[in-house]
Parts: sequence; structure tokens; C-alpha cells
Amino acid sequence: MSALAAPFRIKAVRTAKRDPLLVQLVLTTLALLALGLLIVLPLVAVFVQAFAKGWQAYAAAVKSPDTLSAIYLSLLTVGVAMPLNTVFGIAAAWAVTKFQFKGKNLLVTLIDIPFGVSPVISGLVFVLLFGAQGWFGSWLSDHDIQIVFAVPGIILATTFVTFPFVARELIPLMESQGTDEEEAALVLGASGWQMFRKITLPNIKWGLLYGVVLCTARALGEFGAVSVVSGHIRGETNTLPLHVEILYNEYNYAGAFAVASLLSVIAVISLGLKKLLEYKTGKEAQ
Repeated sequence: MSALAAPFRIKAVRTAKRDPLLVQLVLTTLALLALGLLIVLPLVAVFVQAFAKGWQAYAAAVKSPDTLSAIYLSLLTVGVAMPLNTVFGIAAAWAVTKFQFKGKNLLVTLIDIPFGVSPVISGLVFVLLFGAQGWFGSWLSDHDIQIVFAVPGIILATTFVTFPFVARELIPLMESQGTDEEEAALVLGASGWQMFRKITLPNIKWGLLYGVVLCTARALGEFGAVSVVSGHIRGETNTLPLHVEILYNEYNYAGAFAVASLLSVIAVISLGLKKLLEYKTGKEAQ
């Protein structure tokens, strides 16, 4: 009797865990509507407006000297900020997950500070420190060094805002992997560099790339902190997001959306890489 009833109990449990068809349809519809209104529609609108005046106007906006200067500055900023944060992220994750030391919790808290501080506030902090009236302003002026309203300030602000991404991706991954393989390598006589190169780095490669992609995308799209420290000097201290703002404020909507489309393409590529690396990281964790 109990053996005959078992299949019915299993079926009842499976049915209880499954939402009614109406609920599934309603939730799916709401999710698709939100996705369409908040992501797909704005993305389509950007490209429609970018090509509203034709291909020639689009090409002229993208190839203009100010746009090319903004592209160069954005790439330069990413080229400095991303490697710095990558090196720091690996070092911080290694220290937090492989060693026990005083101040460990404080280090983890400090890594998260950029997540809790508004980018505008972080930009104001750099102005307070390195501006003409800032704490180090007089010394910098005496030595003919300019940080705020120049490229170094943009790089510093971007590096600060993107500071946690690599470390925050690697710390939980390396914690889940443990230290058994590294300890075995040390017993077998491997040096610290050999252990990192042959064991640790291969184990974290997908998570590391995932953090690098997030860091790069965030650096390219940063607006608040960079806006405060850049000075908005056209052709000199404008990154792509700042250049979009200037064109839009000048009622050059086609040009603004043309430049914005470049950022949109980068965002879509970053999203694709993010999903691929999420799959690789999850597969490797299994």
C-alpha cells in the first residue's frame, strides 16, 4: 500500500514546488516588460537617435577631434586604472584568503569603501586634497605639478571608484578553493612565485578576467567622480561620458547619441563577456 502511494506523494511534492501556470505567465510578462522598458527600449532609442541624421552625420560626430580625444583619454584612463586595480585585487585577495593577520577585517572593510561613497563625494575629496586650495595644493603648485583638472586627477578618481571590483570577485572565489593545493606545493618545495603561477593563477583565471571586465566597463562609464576633477576642458580632460554631456547640453543631440552609442556597444560587449565568464567561473567551481 505504501509502495503504491509513494509515486503519488512524489508527484504531489513536485506539483507543490511548481507555481501555477497563471502565476508563471504573470511574473514572466512583468519581467519581460521591465526588461524591455528599462534596457531594450533605451538601447534602441540611443541607436535610433544616433542615426537620425544619417550615416554621414554619425561618422562626423564619431571622427571629430573632440570625440577622438575623449576616446583616447578614456582608453588611457582604463589602461592605467585597470592594471593597478588588478594587481591590488590579486594581492588583497591573496592576503585575505591565504593568511591570518591583525587588521584583516579592517582591510576587507576598506576595500568596500568605494561602494559606499558617492562618486561625486570621492571626486570632491580629491579636489580637497590636490586642488589649488587643497591640503597639498601649495606644494603641488610650487613644484609645477597639476593633478586636479588634469589627466592625473581623472586617473586617480577612476582608480578609486573601480578599486574594489577585482578584489571583491577574487576573495569569495579563493576562499571557496581553500589552501590545500598551495600547502601541498610548499611541501613539495615550490617557491612562492611557482605556487602562484602554476596553482593559484590557473585556479582563479576566469574569476580574475570577470573582475577585469567589470573594472574596465565601470572605468569607461564613470561620470560623477571624473566630472568633479576633470574641469570639463574640451579636447583635453573630457572622457566619453563627459563628452556626451557637453554635446547634449549644446543641443547636438545626434552627436551626443552617436558618442553614446559607442558606450552602448562597449556595454553590450562587456555584458556578453560577463555572461561567458560567469559560465566559465561556475563551471570551474563545479
